[in-house]
Amino acid sequence: MARKTVSATLALAAGAALAVTAPAPAAQAAPPGTKDVTAVMFEWNFASVARACTDQLGPAGYGYVQVSPPQERIQGTQWWTAYQPVSYKIAGPLGDRAAFSSMVSTCHAAGVKVVVDSVINHMSAGSGTGTGGSTYSKYDYPGLYSGWDMDDCRAEITNYQDRANVQNCELVGLADLDTGEDYVRGRIAGYLDDLLSLGADGFRIDAAKHMPAADLANIKSRLTKPSVYWKQEAIYGAGEAVSPTEYLGNGDVQEFRYARDLKRVFQNEKLAYLNNYGEGWAYMPSGQSAVFVDNHDTERGGDTLNYKNGADYTLANVFMLAWPYGSPDVNSGYEWTSKDAGAPNNHQVSACYQNGWKCQHAWREISSMVGFRNTARGQGVTNWWDNGNDAIAFGRGNAAYVAINHEPSSLTRTFQTSLPAGAYCDVQRDNTRVTVDATGKFTATLAPNTAVALHTAARGC
Repeated sequence: MARKTVSATLALAAGAALAVTAPAPAAQAAPPGTKDVTAVMFEWNFASVARACTDQLGPAGYGYVQVSPPQERIQGTQWWTAYQPVSYKIAGPLGDRAAFSSMVSTCHAAGVKVVVDSVINHMSAGSGTGTGGSTYSKYDYPGLYSGWDMDDCRAEITNYQDRANVQNCELVGLADLDTGEDYVRGRIAGYLDDLLSLGADGFRIDAAKHMPAADLANIKSRLTKPSVYWKQEAIYGAGEAVSPTEYLGNGDVQEFRYARDLKRVFQNEKLAYLNNYGEGWAYMPSGQSAVFVDNHDTERGGDTLNYKNGADYTLANVFMLAWPYGSPDVNSGYEWTSKDAGAPNNHQVSACYQNGWKCQHAWREISSMVGFRNTARGQGVTNWWDNGNDAIAFGRGNAAYVAINHEPSSLTRTFQTSLPAGAYCDVQRDNTRVTVDATGKFTATLAPNTAVALHTAARGC
């Protein structure tokens, strides 16, 4: 297989925003309850995820953790080997079946649901022995699939303006499954049902736009829990034949424009422009959109911010968690210099900020905003203020209030909120106390590239 990665195809798919068409009826698949933030633990092994659920994710209020593909993959150290399955056995560098089951139980005990990144559009390229001992060759996966189960197009995708090319040909040379075939649909549903039997709560469907929406709907209908949470990767591209809105009938869809535009605004435009961010920018409906500042592909491809962007990145995450649009994913990965670099320390996270693990989910500025979001859920935007440039502030009803100073100089201001009077702890600065007066006002000084965040569930420091 040539040294091409999934991110190469994502770059081809990238483009300007399309006009939103009328969405299909909403599927019953939105995250339940009051906690809709997902920590995406990219290439963490299952034992490390379990510890994080207990020690960090549960206490911070994360509703979900997303784990990387658990299925048997090709051998190799590169991150993209996770997206080249050779069987549906849980047998890879993240852990075996018992480790997966134990992780789910531990996370559930911490109040965190588990979403599984699921690779069902394709199998591997090349031939060899997988991470669980299965022998395979392209188009032949003994006991699972043969050439009869692949789409007829045996060439790479080259034309995103051609629906058949996008959905029947091969994503970066990977063997493309014929998801219109009854047998294939049954085997995919069987794999997802197996994960459900081990306690999984939902799925992120990788490369969804490369499968017809009707095929995915059929597969989902076969599950023992057909209303299970379902988050689909479908990327907008100008003039493309396949639109992400086609997939709204199946469940949530990842809104890639959100992350791309945040990068542009935080680096080159004005935060003041964000006063109607979301559907006001012609994005998909908030209740079915999964949003992020970066993910494992985009952080490497450069079309979004990443951890190397300092305050731009941190404050973009603060804004995402404070703003009432979509269900947020917080990317938590590792340091990289080579775009192909795989997980450090054999996928084991012994401690955050060691061995290259970045642990963005645990950064104070980010993790503190998860509780802010949970408290503010259901509350609209109130008391918007901006300076016409890169300082903004807004409330979430009478439950929460945030101010973000992305200017190069300090900002001192009296802010008008709808918060009840009293003392609050600024969750961005754990030991800083802020007093809101009887008229809902408080005065604060924000250093450059910092934020202040108050909410009614954090009244004491």
